[in-house]
Amino acid sequence: MGAHGRIIPPVLTARWVLLYSPRVEILLDKRVVRQIRLSAQDAIEEGDTETLREDILEAFTEEQVEEIERRLDNGDFFEFVTDMLDEWSGDDVDELFELMDTQLGDVGIEVKFEKATGAANVDERTEADEDEEESASDFEEDDEEEGDEDDEEELEEEDDEDD
Repeated sequence: MGAHGRIIPPVLTARWVLLYSPRVEILLDKRVVRQIRLSAQDAIEEGDTETLREDILEAFTEEQVEEIERRLDNGDFFEFVTDMLDEWSGDDVDELFELMDTQLGDVGIEVKFEKATGAANVDERTEADEDEEESASDFEEDDEEEGDEDDEEELEEEDDEDD
């Protein structure tokens, strides 16, 4: 029977590997999540999921895709995403993320979606950026005013030398 003392029938091998292999965690960062959300919203409005499919496929690294494909029965991530989009109602962006989480979870992939900062934080950053821009433009104006005074002083000095 070998060193491990266990023979696994070929039919059960894939199932056994899936059940006993460790779960893999994949984190999709804010930028990727935002892009998928925008594409999903466009798909809802336009009824075309091609760009959404491409954005989902591009959201994962080559290593992540290989791991997912290793765990899929058909071994085809493109087909997996296509089937998932076919199952999606096409009405709700959050439903798409839930479906992605569930479908990947079924094959032992725990996907986590990094949440974007809240609207209040975006407003605060916008106001802070505007304040910085105003300060920078004030500083530039001060430089220009000082420059004007320096020019006047230089002209006065030249006039004094000519006399």
